[in-house]
Amino acid sequence: MTSFWEKESFLNYDYIIIGSGIVGLSTAISIKESKGDGASVLVMEREIIPTGASTKNAGFACIGSLTEILDDLKTMSEKEVVELVKTRLDGLRLLRKRLGDDNIGYKENGSYELISKDQPYKELANKVDEINALLYPVLECNAFTICPQEEIDRRQFDRDHIKLIIKNNLEGEIHTGKMMKSYLALANKMGVEIKNGCDVSSFKDYNTHVEIEIQNKAAGKQLFTCQKLAICTNAFTKSLVPDIEDLVPGRGQVCITEPIPDLPFKGVHHFDEGYYYFRETEGRILFGGGRNMDFKGEETTEFEFNEKIQNQLVHLLKTVIIPNRPFTIASKWTGIMAFGSTKKPIIKNYSKNVVLGVRMGGMGVAIGSLVGQKVRNLLLLNSNL
Repeated sequence: MTSFWEKESFLNYDYIIIGSGIVGLSTAISIKESKGDGASVLVMEREIIPTGASTKNAGFACIGSLTEILDDLKTMSEKEVVELVKTRLDGLRLLRKRLGDDNIGYKENGSYELISKDQPYKELANKVDEINALLYPVLECNAFTICPQEEIDRRQFDRDHIKLIIKNNLEGEIHTGKMMKSYLALANKMGVEIKNGCDVSSFKDYNTHVEIEIQNKAAGKQLFTCQKLAICTNAFTKSLVPDIEDLVPGRGQVCITEPIPDLPFKGVHHFDEGYYYFRETEGRILFGGGRNMDFKGEETTEFEFNEKIQNQLVHLLKTVIIPNRPFTIASKWTGIMAFGSTKKPIIKNYSKNVVLGVRMGGMGVAIGSLVGQKVRNLLLLNSNL
């Protein structure tokens, strides 16, 4: 049962965005940056707070490690790889400019890739100059530096396992919670409406407008209408767009320790081609990854623990990251990312008035803000609003 007043004031908008993660909020803010008060914009969120990966990531402001880039060059052209890195850098710059470094807890305490004895570490060291030269035209500096061997001992990593540390000179870290609170605050300040508890069951493009159906426990079926719709639900997109191709969810396992006295390192670190990642935050170690141990098992949108992977995280903490140091796991969680056969996000028209901005490939922090701008551009194209 819907009143006249509800239909007039609460159920009809110029633009509706489904998903209040980084991409969804960036899309809404980008529309307001272009249209101002002349456009009504609503963001729909299923949960009380954004749930997928935007509030559950490790807070890495990254553009790609040396081994990741070398791996990309096996399946992508040099031009494509350079464009991919540039997109990440541009996205991070937009995020920082839009919200401000203090508001997202941005810090540059260093970013380090740990190369193990099981990798061709001498060959990788010889690749640093080559990749620096490849990326220099877009980065305007050398991305990678080989750290002195003493750095392994200074950080107290397992010397028998870690043979080389490569520093990325352009990466930093953020406070994920502060970032999302700042994004939500900016959206509200710019006049974006955000409705939580909106579990979208379906949508239909009628060419003249789009109808979105919400399942409401109190009111039953609720219909919203808009002129343009953006779907920014990343790994959860198949529930709304079953025929979307080349999008697979990828769950990430994460844990964080209690504070560890005199922790010998700061900054962000990753190893095993980025499949494992850890950082210092407030004297704790936040550690995640291991999806490559069970790709199929982690192709899910269920927020559950994979005990095999969680146990491996604890094992690596004990043996590689802080060997011979006591620690306690304070909490653990999972986040859901989205991947495909390419690392490029899906940004396209699904129908005349519906645009998709999904599949961040685990790089939502880096590229999400820029993806939101590009989704905005498609929404405004051929729009009479």
